[in-house]
Amino acid sequence: MNKHICLVGLNHRTAGVEIREAFALADAGLLENGLLPVGAHLKKDLPIKEALVLSTCNRVEILLAGREEKLEELAIRSWAAARNRQPEELAPFVYVHNDAEAVKHLFAVASSLDSMVLGEPQILGQIKDAYKDALRAGSTRFILNALLHRAFFVAKRVRSETGVASSAVSVSYAAVELAKRIFGDMPSCKAMLIGAGEMAELAATHLMNAGIKSILVANRTHERALELASRYHGLAVPFADLFAQLPEVDIVISSTGAPEAVIRAKDMAGVMRRRRNRPMFFIDIAVPRDVDPDVNTLDNIYLYDIDDLKEVVEENLTQRREEAVKALAIVEEETLNFCKWLESTELQPTIVDLIRRSEAIVREEWTRTSKRLRLSEKDTRALELMLGAIVKKINHDPINFLKNRFEEEKDGQYAGLLRLVFNLDKKELCPRRTREHGSEEAPPPLGPPDGGMIPPRRTPEPAAAFFNRIKEGSK
Repeated sequence: MNKHICLVGLNHRTAGVEIREAFALADAGLLENGLLPVGAHLKKDLPIKEALVLSTCNRVEILLAGREEKLEELAIRSWAAARNRQPEELAPFVYVHNDAEAVKHLFAVASSLDSMVLGEPQILGQIKDAYKDALRAGSTRFILNALLHRAFFVAKRVRSETGVASSAVSVSYAAVELAKRIFGDMPSCKAMLIGAGEMAELAATHLMNAGIKSILVANRTHERALELASRYHGLAVPFADLFAQLPEVDIVISSTGAPEAVIRAKDMAGVMRRRRNRPMFFIDIAVPRDVDPDVNTLDNIYLYDIDDLKEVVEENLTQRREEAVKALAIVEEETLNFCKWLESTELQPTIVDLIRRSEAIVREEWTRTSKRLRLSEKDTRALELMLGAIVKKINHDPINFLKNRFEEEKDGQYAGLLRLVFNLDKKELCPRRTREHGSEEAPPPLGPPDGGMIPPRRTPEPAAAFFNRIKEGSK
């Protein structure tokens, strides 16, 4: 079995954004373009037998399984070729993990412990998408399938058993969390996004997740406002109508990038009169600021700028780092469990062959014997169940012996011995020598010690007669 696991990658810690862009592998290009020997090429006598490619804005990683024959060199050459670059341009930014370290790294990535934002949930979905691409390409088999499913399980454990993802650590998320504290009943609130950039888009996502049903989008480029509003089932409003719409809005998140404030206290005084002083929440995540600080002097207006939110984010990051210690302990435990399981799979072919050998013998003898017996369907079924139980019990101790010895000594010598003892490889253990080799084709029969006649061989009693004799004797 080809069980060597290798992970080759670069991320936000080892390479700047220019390098990450230069070596991005969108749509699992290595697999689709056949630059790695996977999919239809798996039957070739090459060291790589399984592969998966993960490519995001912050990392590109290639996960491989195969023989221990310089998997990383082949991966780096293929990766550079896919981007029309030389391996020497890529190599300085790459990290390589093998076997247990590769397993541990994947588990940490899936659990968002290796992300730029600790605990962010997007990476798990990106790994699942990469796995789907690999399945479509036919590039994963026994090892990587098991490893990926275990990674998903580990990520679930980390999220359910730790608080590593329980608090806001992005400015947009922190803004929405603050709004929830003030209004409580978010589904009944109306929100407005001023600006339609990336920050506004993230804020819209968090608002929708918080239950907001109505979102207005105002942007100087109206087409962009229309695009963002349609994506979140909202309504685009002309930027010129901004103050006409504000009296109906409870939460305002502004991120225009304008050179000076677009909302001032004098503008908001009239808005609050039309709102009859109902509370209003402003989150200004623009630099320079979109909302004049004087707005905060008005009654029932709550204004937070990006510095206020950064304090919340930093406090929550500290909490997440503390929880990450617990999460890493889970990753270590699950890495050990997976590696133990992977090592034990060396015994699997021997265990399977041993059981199949026993089943074949029982099946052959049962087929021969059952023809001479007149048994009801119920009795036949009972005997078949009994024979199946006998097979399990006969093999129970040899299998346990193999597993225990392997765990203690980490080698396959006992598996090899068992294969010899039970002739699982169907070898002729005592081949007959021919006359050409100076020997008779078959050895002479052995006689009794005194040289007397060999007693005639007793013919085995037919099974039916045997059962009938027992039945008569019991009467």
